[in-house]
This record gives sequence, structure tokens and C-alpha cells, in this order.
Amino acid sequence: MSAGLLIGAMLLDAALGEPRWLWSRWPHPAVLMGRVIGWADQRFNDGAARRAKGAAVMTALVLGAWALGWLIAAIPDGGVLEMIVAAILLAQKSLVQHVQAVGDALRLSLAQGRRAVAMIVGRDTAELEEPAVTRAAIESAAENLSDGVIAPAFWFLILGLPGILIYKITNTADSMIGHRTPRHEEFGWAAARFDDLLNLIPARLTALLIALAHGWLEARPILRDAPLHRSPNAGWPEAAMAVVLNVALSGPRSYHGEMRDFPWVWPEGRRDIGPDAVDAAVSALWRAWALMLALVVVIALV
Repeated sequence: MSAGLLIGAMLLDAALGEPRWLWSRWPHPAVLMGRVIGWADQRFNDGAARRAKGAAVMTALVLGAWALGWLIAAIPDGGVLEMIVAAILLAQKSLVQHVQAVGDALRLSLAQGRRAVAMIVGRDTAELEEPAVTRAAIESAAENLSDGVIAPAFWFLILGLPGILIYKITNTADSMIGHRTPRHEEFGWAAARFDDLLNLIPARLTALLIALAHGWLEARPILRDAPLHRSPNAGWPEAAMAVVLNVALSGPRSYHGEMRDFPWVWPEGRRDIGPDAVDAAVSALWRAWALMLALVVVIALV
């Protein structure tokens, strides 16, 4: 049943995305998750045993997400509400819109491209040149295809609505408290590790979908470059996106005024890139999404 509902959810998300008229009036579920996590951070992240406290908070969040998903799934409506909630928690159309906005802005001016990409990446953007803005947009596209589309769809397929809710609360917690900073290195340890675990298979599945959707059958460059990423999972979709678009990704960039010398992913690829490469990345997002949808349809029919 989960596969059939997921087909509807993927199509609904692709068609409607995140309507402003709705989420300007009501808080998005991700916003509500963020508020709960923020409250827990303020309430429990102090004193001794912060790692244990963080683990306890994550356990409570996961159990709460599972219980909420189970309760919604138990409503005798033929799975309609499950499908709607799953569609809300997928992010294909909104991801495409945010990435395409960078390409469209770059065509107007570099300054507008910088402002657009600053909406979707955490690196310093004020001094980025056009190729660096383009790389940032493509890297965000690849990573968020995994985090925002393929991974939640995968966990809905495996565990139904409890699965997608557990994934989203964990991913949100990782983005808020899973950082190696003095405040969160201990308290956010459990969130970061559990997020790594939940993304282990989906990140590699995303890389496979990107590659196969472009007819790319050579695994060696992806296997070579994916482990270069500082994340154990994000490197996989990024490496796949780099090779199918033939662009060099990652490389040196600045965070909070500090330059970091990250290695290049697919260094053989083009480096003088611009809006056309962003367009190609958007096309890659849709092609990978379509292949995932086809896979779910096959599963539903089996």
C-alpha cells in the first residue's frame, strides 16, 4: 500500500510544491518540527552529560514521530491523509524552483545570482564569481535531491508514514543541532549520527538514479570522488551529478570568512560554468525523480 500512496504523493508534490497561500497562513510541518527541536535545545542543552541528553531528546523525537505517523495512518480514509502528509514532506518542486532561481538570477546579474544562491547554501556568497555561484547551486541540487526527495520517499516506502516522519524529524534535528560547534558537538551527536545512518542507503540510491537517468554506467569516478566529501553521504549524489554534467564541483570555498581547501569532485570536469549548467542540473533533478517514480510504480505493481 505504501508504494501506491507514494506514487500519489510524488505526483502531488511535483504538481503543487509548497503553495504560498497555504503556508503563509499555517506553519509548515517542518517549521513545527524546528520549533520542537529548538525548544529541546534551549531546555536540555546545558550542564553535564550533554551527549546523553541529546540522545534522550532524539529518542523522544523519533518515538513521537512514529506515534504521530501511526495515528494518522490508522484513520480509516483509505490512506488519503497519509498521501497528503507525505506529499507535504517531499520537496521536489520547491527544490527545482530554488535551484532554477539561481540560474535565472545569474542571467540578470552576478549580484542577483549571489543573492539567490545565498538562499540555499551556507557558504559565504558575497564575493563568489559566476562559476562558483553555479557550483554552489548544483551541489545544493544534488545534496537536497537526496535529503529532500529520495530519502523521505525511501523511508515512506519502507515504513510508511512513521518512516517519513522519523526521517524528517531526524534530518531537521541534524540541520539545527548536528554541528561540530562548542554548543552542539555533544548535544547534537545523536542527531548527526542517526541522520548519517538514515541517509546511508538513500544517498547511494540517489547517486545511482542520477547516473542511470543519464545513461552513465561507469561507477569508478563516483566511487573515487564520493568519499572525498566531508559528509559520509552527501558526496554520493554530488559525485554523480558532477560526472553526468561534466562539471567540477566542491573545491575551495569560504565559511564565515574562513577559506577551506576542500578537494575537487570530478576535477576533470568543466570549471568555467554558468546558468546553462544550472539548467542542466534542474533537468537532472527531474530525470532522477522520474526514474524514482518509475521504480515505485514497478514496486506497486509487483
